Amino acid sequence: MVTGRGRLSSIDLLPPEADPIVQWAVEELQASERTQADILFEMNDRLEAIGSDTISSSAFNRYSTRLAATTRQLKETREIAKAVTERLGPDTADDITVMLVELLKSATYSVLRGGQVSSKEVMELSRGLQGALSAQKMSADARRRQEAEIAARVGEVVDAAGKAAGLSAERIGQLRRDFLGVRP
Repeated sequence: MVTGRGRLSSIDLLPPEADPIVQWAVEELQASERTQADILFEMNDRLEAIGSDTISSSAFNRYSTRLAATTRQLKETREIAKAVTERLGPDTADDITVMLVELLKSATYSVLRGGQVSSKEVMELSRGLQGALSAQKMSADARRRQEAEIAARVGEVVDAAGKAAGLSAERIGQLRRDFLGVRP
């Protein structure tokens, strides 16, 4: 069952003019150079300056706790992806993309199979899947470009080595086809 996002916090309810102030507070929290109390104090001063309601310390604490948890989770995800990519090597990045797209397809199917999904949620799932498929296509295109560049460089090296060895153009072409699979 898919549920809503719950009750909006006082920070979520701030007017759009407060967005830069909230963004500033997020950056300050992530920098971890000042105390949360100092950041809240300055944030409330800035909110008062634009005529907005101030934020209570408990609301700000809940917000910063959620932010810290999300930041930690994103960092862990990045570290896992980096470790997997390094372990598998750059040649398998396309395989990783394919795997992630398949996992997303499976998760999307599971959510849809469970029912009770609104049309908006179906649209969000389809956008996510569309983005993943787009990433898969970009990854495959990048791999093809890289392979073409490598083939071109190999061809240039074979040509230069063949000429330096005094081989005929026909023989160089034959070597490219036979040993390297590179077309003339």
